Amino acid sequence: MTVPPPSTPSADAIVLDSVTVRAEDGRALLSEISLTLTERRIGVIGPNGAGKSTLIRLINGLTTPAEGTVRVDGLALPKEKQAVRRRVGFLFQNADAQIVMPTPLEDVTFGLKPLKLGKEEANRKARASLSRFGLEGFEDRPAYLLSGGEKQRLALAAIVAMDPLILVMDEPTTMLDLAGARLFRRLVAELPQRVILATHDLAQLAGFDRVLVVDGGRIIQDAPPDAAIAFYEALVAERERVQ
Repeated sequence: MTVPPPSTPSADAIVLDSVTVRAEDGRALLSEISLTLTERRIGVIGPNGAGKSTLIRLINGLTTPAEGTVRVDGLALPKEKQAVRRRVGFLFQNADAQIVMPTPLEDVTFGLKPLKLGKEEANRKARASLSRFGLEGFEDRPAYLLSGGEKQRLALAAIVAMDPLILVMDEPTTMLDLAGARLFRRLVAELPQRVILATHDLAQLAGFDRVLVVDGGRIIQDAPPDAAIAFYEALVAERERVQ
């Protein structure tokens, strides 16, 4: 079930209208996706290669549609990409892809440069964000020595310090153990931002408002978490049965 965009989209909506994304060889990675996303917590699930990452990367312009339009809170992509990226923070699966400075404090402070804060204010804001995500006392440690969970929290701290309105996360708990995944879930639940989370860890979707099931480049279910997860589990079970 796909939810079509309203004729007059809300200013606080992410709207995909008839979006198709193609690979370099012309294959459709996503086909004719139309969605209006307004909920505070939205999950995206589906098999590997289904198109989950491609879908969420549309939201901050990491992926550009071959056909159709994408608007984020009234801003058109890719035309207004920089304005959208000030609103939308993106957390990758592998935190090492986002940590660019030698220490946590330097990394978060570096991310704040576009805000043009004074040195003292940037330092204060960076330290507050590190503390918020359980990294107080880690400010000057070598980032490469952090555990997987600590690195993921550092990446999250750097994004949240920039005060985005929307957080998009691409399978952020894939490399975490059970304790790390549970901590990450609690941290996400406390965030004031809107969150769009692509995941294979269905437990991360507890308390979410809406879940999209993606398969073969299309949205094949769009429902509250319990119904969407049950639909997806039944789909997986059926495919296992016929193999």
